[in-house]
Amino acid sequence: MAGFLVVQTDFGLQDGAVNAMYGVVYQVEPTLNINNLTHEIEPYNIHDASYRLLQAVTYWPAGTVFVSVVDPGVGSTRRSVVAELKDGQYVITPDNGTLTYLAQYVGIKEVRQIDEESQRLPGSSESHTFHGRDVYVYNGARLASGKVAFAELGEVIPTSELVTFPLIAPLQNENKISGTIDITDIRFGSLWTNIPVGFFKNWQVEYGQSLLVKIYYQGVVRYQDEVVFGRSFAQVAPKEAVLYINSLLNVGLGINLDSFSAVYKIGTGNDWTIELTKV
Repeated sequence: MAGFLVVQTDFGLQDGAVNAMYGVVYQVEPTLNINNLTHEIEPYNIHDASYRLLQAVTYWPAGTVFVSVVDPGVGSTRRSVVAELKDGQYVITPDNGTLTYLAQYVGIKEVRQIDEESQRLPGSSESHTFHGRDVYVYNGARLASGKVAFAELGEVIPTSELVTFPLIAPLQNENKISGTIDITDIRFGSLWTNIPVGFFKNWQVEYGQSLLVKIYYQGVVRYQDEVVFGRSFAQVAPKEAVLYINSLLNVGLGINLDSFSAVYKIGTGNDWTIELTKV
């Protein structure tokens, strides 16, 4: 029985790249179940590719194969890898930092380096710029359909040798909580932080209570205001800000019926930090 294959890229859908990848999948196994995570990752944005995997992977059953292709180093010496996660899902991707969030928050059981010369779409050896089609989704389809075993895809490499980017841990003391703005809820512009719901439980923050919120860019304050903690956006009036717990059980910051990131021009990544204090 064919399994699940989930695909993520920064290709968009304006040309035939994603469709060509689908064609390769169906050549390998016509009955394979293909799903899109997203094809709208900002071009070359490895950080966002890594986070979007974290957002989705754990909700899929063991054995699901994820193929993530955000690959500014295609054709270079960067490695192609397949990772088996602690919960049994697999991820095929360039070794360029894409596995960072999964390594930190989910756990990686084993990693193998894919031989790009031997483990690739037959007849594609002269192509060096579309590994998403020729290496990643081809092997993803083979693995998801059971036509190749994980152990057959390459030699084991230590997980400690994976390329990662730095993540800043959230901190809490008696008076202050600090964290980073990891990503935005793209359609609605809410900010998703790395501050866990447990921090609010430690402080016994209740719905309707306000906290002083400061957002910094490279240490300079870009936003400061008292914001109420709500169960959802409906807890505040339209155009008002609200703190809430997002779908990954981390603290979010949004505006009811508007985009926080657009209104206040807030970005994501380690340069953007958030600080919460009791009022």
